[in-house]
Amino acid sequence: MCSFLSTTKGDDLARRKTEKNKSDPDRLSARARQVLEILYRLGEASAGEILEVAGGDIPSYSAVRSILRQLVRKGRIVHEEKGLRYVYRPSVPTESHSQSALAHVLNTFFGGSPEKTMKALLDLSRSGDYEADLARFEKLIRKAKKEGR
Repeated sequence: MCSFLSTTKGDDLARRKTEKNKSDPDRLSARARQVLEILYRLGEASAGEILEVAGGDIPSYSAVRSILRQLVRKGRIVHEEKGLRYVYRPSVPTESHSQSALAHVLNTFFGGSPEKTMKALLDLSRSGDYEADLARFEKLIRKAKKEGR
């Protein structure tokens, strides 16, 4: 009896998760996010270039094209014809996207705390030039104070 109830609860959870995903038309699959990240990194690229950069994570050229069509339909990317191929690029400027992505990371992994985020950044920089990183952070903080932020 308990296994029946736990299966029902699990099924109910899976159903609600599926309904939530269907109700959010802007939600992206992992592969769509990967393609979008590649475009942000490269600035613009053809389907073939995206497939090459993905390094086997995306199974085929037609899969890349399908993902690109979805991203165009959702307004996340735009394309233009260059010679015999289409070239795709993000529709949102990198700076706007990076602010949104950072806000997501800050809220998801650091409970919205800039202090915890800064600590994590400093911990990461210990493997590199810690003193130079610290000096740059201090300069940014002084500038932000001066600007009243």
